[in-house]
Amino acid sequence: MPLNDLLASLQEVPNLGSRDAYLEFVNYAGEAALRREGGREHVTGSCFVFSPAFDRVLLCFHRKGQFWVQFGGHIEPKDASVAEAAQREAREESGIADLVLLSTAIVDLDRHDLNAGFACTAHWDVGFAATIDPNVDIAVSDESEEVRWFPVDELPDQVPTGFGTRVENVRRRAMSLIG
Repeated sequence: MPLNDLLASLQEVPNLGSRDAYLEFVNYAGEAALRREGGREHVTGSCFVFSPAFDRVLLCFHRKGQFWVQFGGHIEPKDASVAEAAQREAREESGIADLVLLSTAIVDLDRHDLNAGFACTAHWDVGFAATIDPNVDIAVSDESEEVRWFPVDELPDQVPTGFGTRVENVRRRAMSLIG
């Protein structure tokens, strides 16, 4: 059950500053927290895709948001977990069919308000990480205008506030997953 899986996974996360708020929100909203139609705020899954050397990150230019960001989106009824939703979204939005998460361990929590271009008002994003050879073929989905690799220390200007710090924190956590 995705709700129980998420609650258990959140309990394992070192307090990333917002873990307790996530637990409170998910416990309060219950299953509705995992559904797009469950309310104006809900959980989403995302995936930061790095090169195996963790020196590059693959980002998409989000059509609605008009910024560069990691892959991610809403949890679908067919997703068995938030991690599975994040992996599916990364595959769909990057065109990389064989992309696999490094782990089902949560590496990022980011609640963000959305602008008027969105039907919902906030996403409680739960982030995971993957690595893939940067020479792999990539594709642009309907939700993005472009997909491109960037050096982790040379991100583009059009990113959400604090995104560079998030990428660095996720990179460190993801590297620790592989030892």
